[in-house]
Amino acid sequence: MWRASALALLLAAGSTFAAEAPVTLQELTRRAEAGERGAMHALAESYYAGSNGAEQDFQRAAQWYQRLAKNGDARAQTSLGLMYARGYGVPKNLAEAFRWWNFAAIQNDPGAQYNLGLGYSRGEGVPADAERAVRWFREAARRGHVQAQHNLGLLLFEGKGAARDPQLGYYWVRVAALQGDAMAEEALPELRKALNARQLRDADAQAEDWMKQQRKLVQ
Repeated sequence: MWRASALALLLAAGSTFAAEAPVTLQELTRRAEAGERGAMHALAESYYAGSNGAEQDFQRAAQWYQRLAKNGDARAQTSLGLMYARGYGVPKNLAEAFRWWNFAAIQNDPGAQYNLGLGYSRGEGVPADAERAVRWFREAARRGHVQAQHNLGLLLFEGKGAARDPQLGYYWVRVAALQGDAMAEEALPELRKALNARQLRDADAQAEDWMKQQRKLVQ
């Protein structure tokens, strides 16, 4: 149900320790229990993935994510929601998953926003609601979430959840394709048929401009 891209959100937070000398699981645990947020994230991810000397233990991973999530950590809220959605280390509970994703989405976590959009677009865990799907996909898309950009573009192209806008829909799918989304790239030829030469030129130029801005942000 939930695309694998969400797993990257679980693993990205561990970069706090990436540049340091290897930290033993015992030391990581000591730091986490002392309340060091980076260590808590890294420990949760170690148990989730079975890395850094830890055996894979979803229950322990969920416990550490929950400690962070209850203290308002948006990344942990997104990760904990994913675990409830999959039933990893906690009973599968989509209502609880959506509760945590809502907390994280309000804090502008793009992974949580994408997962909300996906749920509303499919009617899984919540009643289907195309308008809410567009809202959350748009929020995540603006923050660079590639799958959200692709999904938002298709909804706008088809006029689901918002006024039909083939040019804007093509634009978002094009942005996703420029970032390497193979499914978005495959969709483009069919979408191009609905646009005239000027619309295509403008949308392609806008997508290239978006990419240039993103490159500046990461430099």
